[in-house]
Amino acid sequence: MTLPRMDSNKEILLLKKALERQKKARLQAEKILEVKSKELFDTTLHLKQANNKLENLLTETTSKLDGGFVNIIDPYVVMDLSFNVVNMNSSAREFLGYDNTKETINLPKLVHKDFMQYTIESFKTLMQIGTLKNYRSKIITKNGTHKWVQINTSVIYDKEQKPIGAQGIIRDISKETEIKEMLSEQKRQLDIIVENSPLGIVLTVNDEIIKSNATFAALLGYPENVARKLKLSDISESEDEEMTKKLESDLNAGLIDNFSIVKRFFKKNGAQILAKASISAVKNNEGKVEYQVCVIEDITKERQAEEKIKAEKEKYRGIIANMNLGMVEVTMDNEVQLVNQSFCKMSGYSKDELLGEDAVKILKIENSERIEKKSENRLKGISDSYEIKIKNKKGETRHWLVSGAPNYNEEGKVVGSIGIHLDITEQKELELQKEQLLKELKISNDGLQEYAHIVSHDLKSPLRSISALATWTYEDYKDVLDEAGVQNLTLMQEKVAFMDKLIHGILEYSTAGSAQMSTSKVDLNTVITDITESIYIPDHVQVVVPKKLPLLNADSTKMHQLFQNIIGNAVVHIEAEKGLVQVLYKEEPQHWQFCIEDNGVGIPEKFHKKIFEIFQSIGDNERSTGIGLSIVKKIVDRYEGNVWVESELGKGTKFFFTLKKDLNN
Repeated sequence: MTLPRMDSNKEILLLKKALERQKKARLQAEKILEVKSKELFDTTLHLKQANNKLENLLTETTSKLDGGFVNIIDPYVVMDLSFNVVNMNSSAREFLGYDNTKETINLPKLVHKDFMQYTIESFKTLMQIGTLKNYRSKIITKNGTHKWVQINTSVIYDKEQKPIGAQGIIRDISKETEIKEMLSEQKRQLDIIVENSPLGIVLTVNDEIIKSNATFAALLGYPENVARKLKLSDISESEDEEMTKKLESDLNAGLIDNFSIVKRFFKKNGAQILAKASISAVKNNEGKVEYQVCVIEDITKERQAEEKIKAEKEKYRGIIANMNLGMVEVTMDNEVQLVNQSFCKMSGYSKDELLGEDAVKILKIENSERIEKKSENRLKGISDSYEIKIKNKKGETRHWLVSGAPNYNEEGKVVGSIGIHLDITEQKELELQKEQLLKELKISNDGLQEYAHIVSHDLKSPLRSISALATWTYEDYKDVLDEAGVQNLTLMQEKVAFMDKLIHGILEYSTAGSAQMSTSKVDLNTVITDITESIYIPDHVQVVVPKKLPLLNADSTKMHQLFQNIIGNAVVHIEAEKGLVQVLYKEEPQHWQFCIEDNGVGIPEKFHKKIFEIFQSIGDNERSTGIGLSIVKKIVDRYEGNVWVESELGKGTKFFFTLKKDLNN
């Protein structure tokens, strides 16, 4: 559709007017932009000029400062307000490892992280006050080394007193800091040592206590705040005041650096202790004594112990001097160093005659090689006892028993011997007499045994003849003999048999305690079996061994005699319908204990000891010779054992005996 013409012209007119307005607005905007651009350019130019001026000022100031600090040995740095280095001297370049002409250096970046906050606050102070003195920090140089530094810095102002930078001198205090830390650590360690020392430690000036440790407080009961008000002389006194004054005078005069004395200290509660006081001087650089350190060691118990030991020594010295045993102390060369009165009496020599002399020569000791051997033992620390034969001053031969031991010096080295001597001459003579008597007794015993055998043979021969005659008489006249005659011949045969048994028992008794014993492995089970098969045992009696018997190291014959005499005695004294004999045992540490128990008639208590005596029997049993149990006791004695009986009349009997396991030991 086509618009009306009038309307089109109107629209064009409106568009032209709008375009005209836009052109005017654009021109106005361009004018404003041109103005603003010029202002910005002017501002930029102004800032550039100001910056150049500041740089010139800094350069000028730095040049002036460089000229002023050209001879400074310590590192010197100039920085701008951002703490970037503008200039530095050669010492700073060498110390920090950086060169500002080749690289940008921002000083806060060199600070160790542990000191960063402190550094920020310090720089704020610098900008506020204008100076920063004795700033201490740890920095990290270019090569990674940690350095302790102290910096004194100040702000640089222009002509209008506006801050334009800062300058500072860096001092390397690494060694100084290390020394201070070391001294601080040493002081801390020293404080720990002093406070934990088992000794009381007191610091004094002109006798006044200015410091003490915890041990001192515990030792005397004075806490540090109280001790500071005291003088050392108020709470102590020396055993030798005159000597103490002399030593203190020499200490103060510088003649000695320390000394030790024994003092008696008074505790706060009134008690006293004895202490060793070691006093040392602490001098200043001029060599004058500023302090005295007193170290206190409680020796109360030690002194008491020393006094006790001294008293004991005096006691034993008196005992040794007056004891009946002779004591002598000799060197390794047998030179007499010390003797007591008893030794002088035993030898016949005085102390003056013995001291310094060779003991072997002056006493004329026989077999001196043996003494040399004993000296070798002493060097090895060996003590022993032995006998020697000597001649006293009168020329008499005496026998001495010597108990010798090594004698040590303070370093623990053997320097000689100490001997205790007992005169055993009389005992020796008795021993010789005893040996002679034993020889004579052996000859007598051998003769008696031979005589017993001869008598046994001589007695048994006529007994056999009597027995034979009785037998022949019975055989020849049994037809004409009446009952009484036959009974008499029977009684005669029984008496002859009893007499033969008695003679045999006497012979066994005579050899039981003296005959030599052999030693072999003896099986007691076999012994009991052999006995039950060889002796008469009534039909109603049974011999049993409930537990297997041990093997003994013993004389087989003696074991047969021992067990046979007891078992044989038991089986003939049982009247019970069923007789029982038991062989029992138990093991003891050094012995075997045996028990032979029966259910026989029993033994009254009054006969419990009597039955072990020879020719002693109970009742009217003519079959008993009264020798068997006495032989038992002799055999048990030879095996270092005991034999006893437990029994009640009508309640059976228990025979106990012990045998030593190893007689040789």
